[in-house]
Amino acid sequence: MKRSSLLIILILLFGIVYIGRLFQLQVIEGGTSSAINTATVKIEYDYPQRGYIYDRNGQLLVANQLSYDVMVIPKEVKSIDTLHLCSLLKITKDDFKKRFRKAEKYARWLPSVFLKQVAKEDFAYLQEKLHKFEGFYVQRRIIRDYPIKSAANILGFLGEVNELQAKKSDYYENGELIGKWGVEKYYEDLLRGVKGKKYFNRDNLNRITGSFKNGEYDTLALAGKDLTLTIDSELQQYGELLMSGKRGGIVVLEPSSGEILALVTAPSYDPNMMVGRKRSSFSQKLFSDTINNPTFDRGLQGVYSPGSPFKVLNGLIGLQENVINENTAVYCYGGYRYGKRKHEFMRCHCGIYGRPIRLKKAIAKSCNSYFAEVYRKIINKEGNTKTGFDNWSNQVKSFGLGNYLGYDLPVGNKGNVPDANFYDKRYSFGWRAVTNISNAIGQGEIETTPIQLANATAAIANRGFYFTPHIVKRVNNELIDNSKFVSKKLTSINANHFPPVIDAMHEVFKTGTGRFSQVKGIDICGKTGTVENFTRINGEKVQLPDHSILVAFAPKENPKIAMAVFVENGGFGSTIAAPITSLMIEKYLTGEVKRKHIEERMINLSLKETYDKQLIKRDSLETIKE
Repeated sequence: MKRSSLLIILILLFGIVYIGRLFQLQVIEGGTSSAINTATVKIEYDYPQRGYIYDRNGQLLVANQLSYDVMVIPKEVKSIDTLHLCSLLKITKDDFKKRFRKAEKYARWLPSVFLKQVAKEDFAYLQEKLHKFEGFYVQRRIIRDYPIKSAANILGFLGEVNELQAKKSDYYENGELIGKWGVEKYYEDLLRGVKGKKYFNRDNLNRITGSFKNGEYDTLALAGKDLTLTIDSELQQYGELLMSGKRGGIVVLEPSSGEILALVTAPSYDPNMMVGRKRSSFSQKLFSDTINNPTFDRGLQGVYSPGSPFKVLNGLIGLQENVINENTAVYCYGGYRYGKRKHEFMRCHCGIYGRPIRLKKAIAKSCNSYFAEVYRKIINKEGNTKTGFDNWSNQVKSFGLGNYLGYDLPVGNKGNVPDANFYDKRYSFGWRAVTNISNAIGQGEIETTPIQLANATAAIANRGFYFTPHIVKRVNNELIDNSKFVSKKLTSINANHFPPVIDAMHEVFKTGTGRFSQVKGIDICGKTGTVENFTRINGEKVQLPDHSILVAFAPKENPKIAMAVFVENGGFGSTIAAPITSLMIEKYLTGEVKRKHIEERMINLSLKETYDKQLIKRDSLETIKE
């Protein structure tokens, strides 16, 4: 083939490819859409009202307020009086250069935030002067306002979209606001609404010459959807008040629906700290506080041994597996001997020495010996330790332990419910029921979160089922219809096994460890717990003050509230967790608290001295190791 012929063929091929590409852009993809994305068209956004957030009783929790950001399009910035502009914006020249370089790095032809949240008193004056500085303009923005200084862990906060997020997103631009935590994050798509867009033609000097296509493709902003949460704000605030000076969590559920009535973490912070120009400094302070961890939601993320409340589950599994009945007797002689060595002895403080103990009294008095024997029978029932253990593990998991539960908040911890494989990896020489006998009393390898314990308590209150805990009740006044939240989750325990256990939990508040926290006229069913607390400092196992815990529901018949209270280093469950629990129940069911002396004692009780001593002890041990 001649060179001239080959050249003609190549020219024809390139021409066909070029024409085909033009046809794709202008006909198939549409000439209008491609024109919109050219430099001759300027886009201005109209930011919508973000959805409001209310509590279950219509109390406004999150509102909106106007804010103004100074925007910049680096490519459009011409010769300007930098010092004059710095004076208007109240920033230094070095700060100006830093901000401008950041904007150029993101994209020279796209708008980005140059200075966020200008003070309202400065806005009008700035608006008058800014037209002198090409490439700069003021953008109206919606930011949050929190009328009540409560529930920061639930509500969350907004943060700026960074460059990486903006480049990956087909909706957000750099510097725009997005939900970063809590409900604001989980329900971002509902709350944010839809931005409005206006398109303008520009000439070769970047001057706006009119509306693009007479506004044919302009869109109006659509407001975000309002959310009604399941929480009772008054109960939430009361729980936060009771937890003053303490660390821990309170989770309160409505058993009949799985709705979260209160989700308290302590210590916490004022949600307004994460709004406005001072947000950055507050954010750094809150997230860098590794001692108090105010941004750590202990109700969802805190992982603890469940302690004595776990005995209730072992009792139910024992009944289900038919290794005990409510009249099965066990003798306690100050503890449970499970081996010949001195340390192979589980101490007990039930106070019933040498007499037969049955299920009801074992729960009411929290007898370790009784539940150690029940646990041993469950694991050994099949004659095969591993089979028996996996059966036990699966039944524990049926109460929602060992997983994230599936609630509609973005943080959590699944805890740990071991299976046979877990111990196979840990003990190469083999193992038996007594190897992990501490699981019998919730002090072994079992790890739970307060919301898991509250959920398990709701399952007991319901006699064998629960609903997935959730925080949103209505969207734009329409009840949620998510099947995940409205369908029953069944436990592995038959309904007929619950009454004797519930009677025993009622006895806890009548004659047992919770008797000093009774509420007149309310039948409370619960179980106290005192959880041993260990930590490792430089590889050394160190015992710290016990945690105080209690799970409960009320009333006994047709329960309206189920909850778990966990107070770090609070000591006996009966001394702190029990009174806090009874106060929360009294507040919710009656609307007022009459036991003012108990209320004042709990509000004024601070464990700061205990926490400070731990910090000193840790620092001293670390110094010794060094």
